[in-house]
Amino acid sequence: MPSTFTHEFNAPAFKAKVSFNTGLFINGQFVDGSDNTTIDVINPTNGKVITSVSEGTPKDVDLAVDAAHAAFDTTWGLHTPGAQRSRLMSKLVALMEKNADELAALEALDNGKTFNWARSIDVAGSIDCIRYYAGWADKITGQVQETTEDKLTYSRHEPIGVVGQIIPWNFPLLMMAWKIGPALACGNTVVLKPSEFTPLTAIRMCHLIKEAGFPPGVVNVLTGYGNTTGNAISLHMRIEKVAFTGSTLVGRKIMEAAARSNLKNVTLELGGKSPNIIFDDADIEQAVNWAVFGIFWNHGQTCTAGSRIFVQEGIYDEFFKRFMEKTRSLKIGDPFAPDTFQGPQVSEIQFNRIMSYIESGKAAGAKVEIGGERHGSEGYFIKPTIFTNVDPSMKIVQEEIFGPVCVLIKFKDEEDVIKQANDTLYGLAAAVFTQDLNRALNTAHRLKAGTAWINCVNSFNSNVPFGGFKQSGIGRECGDYALTNYTAVKAVHVNLGHKM
Repeated sequence: MPSTFTHEFNAPAFKAKVSFNTGLFINGQFVDGSDNTTIDVINPTNGKVITSVSEGTPKDVDLAVDAAHAAFDTTWGLHTPGAQRSRLMSKLVALMEKNADELAALEALDNGKTFNWARSIDVAGSIDCIRYYAGWADKITGQVQETTEDKLTYSRHEPIGVVGQIIPWNFPLLMMAWKIGPALACGNTVVLKPSEFTPLTAIRMCHLIKEAGFPPGVVNVLTGYGNTTGNAISLHMRIEKVAFTGSTLVGRKIMEAAARSNLKNVTLELGGKSPNIIFDDADIEQAVNWAVFGIFWNHGQTCTAGSRIFVQEGIYDEFFKRFMEKTRSLKIGDPFAPDTFQGPQVSEIQFNRIMSYIESGKAAGAKVEIGGERHGSEGYFIKPTIFTNVDPSMKIVQEEIFGPVCVLIKFKDEEDVIKQANDTLYGLAAAVFTQDLNRALNTAHRLKAGTAWINCVNSFNSNVPFGGFKQSGIGRECGDYALTNYTAVKAVHVNLGHKM
């Protein structure tokens, strides 16, 4: 029988005792994995075990796929009108709102992000996303195409069927919402794998999904490792589509597995090395504030992190001074403390990876202006780090670090910075700071990125498409663009009078 996670939160922002089952969620029930093995969930603030959760295996993926197909063929998909799907999703929204503080606390506990950020961005954004797609559920429509008077032709946008979804550890709840929202709205059933590092909010969401009244098998959630459970989802012959958010390296493996199996449809949201461009005429105070938020928010563990900060030579010195001052003011520590800006990195693996990049930068001759070392003596805390004296060949300039590390680069003019900004394998996001509207738009349009922010950064909306150019991914999430990921278009031809 699966274990129960019980934890007493006693933080100023949230005081409560929480308790819930931590089994795999298959066919509406919480069950042990087929091998009766578990995965330890680690608290990144101290490296200690929080709890253990059931470990899914390829056999469990088979069971979940069977349950998802049974639901799709009987109680979901085209058997459940969009209006009913919308009502169930709206019930889920209400339950998420009711349990918002608990969801934020769980996110802070196993991820290390601050409770305040989790509550105001992750949980709030997840609720907004599910609400947005609940509104779409009864508005999935096709078209009538004019041909001839003796034939009626129209298209139907039908649910694909069983879809696999693999989500990352940096925004566990939000990425779950981005995935299940459009999938459920379109009538698909889901087999989802959360990260083994941060499974708690996904498991808690299963309880809310069940409470909302979704039929068994519509949503199935399996905690497990990528090379076993994730690989089984990617290779499964009865999963018709897979969506993944994570590294470009793993994205390649998922795409390969999809091709080697049943050529399943693939949506990938992958890595980034986002440029943040600050022109001479920018509001320096605002540019500094946004630049700090752009790289150090979520401890730099953001695919859109503005890790390459380009500052025009006319204001470089002043910007550098203020940027350093602002960075020094950031408080690192307990994610539940009200004044903490940055908590720990998610895991020891990620901590070591970031530190190796920092050492690489030092060895290559880059100058550490601030940070460059761990914070404290326990947990996975890293001080916000700023490098200068860099060149384009350095790993810290070219590769995604996924931590609180940035490079500061001086540039001369628009042509110079656009060339440098586009010199990357990635193309997920970019930001431009200037008070010249023509320059802002011209620069944003020339940057090879799926998202371009002007005088802001890391600003997301459920109704706005998100995705990357180049090696930052395939397809778009959010907005009505995401609906195309979860529908199959069928053309129907009706003969009204043509005789052979």
